Amino acid sequence: MNVHFIAIGGSVMHQLAIALKRKGYVVTGSDDEIFEPARTNLEKEGLLPAVIGWQQALIHPGLDAVILGMHAKADNPELQRARELSLPIYSFPEYIYRESRDKVRVVVGGSHGKTTTTAMIMKVLQHSGKAFDYLVGARLDGFPQSVNITGAPLIVCEGDEYPASALEKRPKFHFLFPQIAVITGIAWDHINVFPTFENYLDQFRIFIDKIEPGGVLIYNETDPVLKKLVEEHPTLVRKIGYSVPEYTIENGITVVKLDSQTGRLKVFGEHNLLNLHAAFLVARELGMDTQEFLAGIAGFSGAAKRLELVGRGDTVNVYRDFAHAPSKVKATIQAVKMQFPGRKLIAVLELHTYSSLNEQFLSQYHGALDPADEAAVFYSRHALELKRLPPLPEEKVKAGFGKAGMAVIQDRKDLEKWLMEQSYKNVNLLLMSSGNFDGLVIGDLLITLHATTHSPASDH
Repeated sequence: MNVHFIAIGGSVMHQLAIALKRKGYVVTGSDDEIFEPARTNLEKEGLLPAVIGWQQALIHPGLDAVILGMHAKADNPELQRARELSLPIYSFPEYIYRESRDKVRVVVGGSHGKTTTTAMIMKVLQHSGKAFDYLVGARLDGFPQSVNITGAPLIVCEGDEYPASALEKRPKFHFLFPQIAVITGIAWDHINVFPTFENYLDQFRIFIDKIEPGGVLIYNETDPVLKKLVEEHPTLVRKIGYSVPEYTIENGITVVKLDSQTGRLKVFGEHNLLNLHAAFLVARELGMDTQEFLAGIAGFSGAAKRLELVGRGDTVNVYRDFAHAPSKVKATIQAVKMQFPGRKLIAVLELHTYSSLNEQFLSQYHGALDPADEAAVFYSRHALELKRLPPLPEEKVKAGFGKAGMAVIQDRKDLEKWLMEQSYKNVNLLLMSSGNFDGLVIGDLLITLHATTHSPASDH
């Protein structure tokens, strides 16, 4: 197979390119910008383009497939040449399906929790020694890549509802056709793509219709919107609802109970327990028993930036989480408060997505930060400029969240100053963002906290 990647530098695109090269394919690619870690990863594999920029000469009749990344625009010169030659052109998810047509396909969709649920399934399959391919949207300990394509009989995919490519505006998870599907919950997001809630709901109805005949849908029945959608949607696939399993918290450790058997966990929070229950039901569909699942999940410490413990001292824990949608922010804060009821919680949320920076969307966050003892909302003017959005007035942010005493910060140095002004005695610091707080170096923050609290901070 000869495969060419247009926009090979993407976070998952370059991982797929590496996987296909390791499978024995001839792989080429191009991009007009390639950042770390993609640059180094591609260079190590001999896949870094010799010239940065689009190269029409790389598009030739001998190509078996052209894979188009999200970064490439519709007027891309390589894309135009591929069309002239009538070459097969695939979006990323279309090509994943092409490589997995003969496999059992597990696809995890939902507005939140899909990365962690996918990662949990991967972890227990790995522990049990089963051969499988995967696609997941975060770094995961024990897995060198976020995409792997081999000759394995099974693939586990995180199913994103965002558009597949510049040409294909339909959501990525519409192209994967699972035999086992999971929907973790529905909370309106990506309002730049799905302008109404009903339009957003339609994407999940279509996803259900894409489940292969005889397949199964595993869904979060504690989500009233999702429960109603699934129960009302006509389909011949089996439907299995899940909820928070029975559990206890013993000295800050969560112990879960499944089928009368118990297991100690490294992760915590009811949202993670929901994810775990979904993963358990998938594992059971794949032939795994309860004892084997509990043994595998015991070592799961979370995906990168998913309620990840990044620093610990005598009097402070620092957590980083990918939370950005209102429902995820609420779930993450609730999890930390429940796990450590005697600790003060300082919560910082960065508004970084198109939806969160939209003045009309801010009311969706009302009450989301209320459980925090101290809270700050951060957003950078640079992020607004990149998304071509108008300035976001501080008073609108405060009104949207409705939390008394909440700080609103728009400059990274002001954020650093605010963080240093807080007291960190018996505290959990929770940093929530799908971005990077405009370049805030968490390692430096931990060092400063160490000096302030005289506690041994460590960056994992």
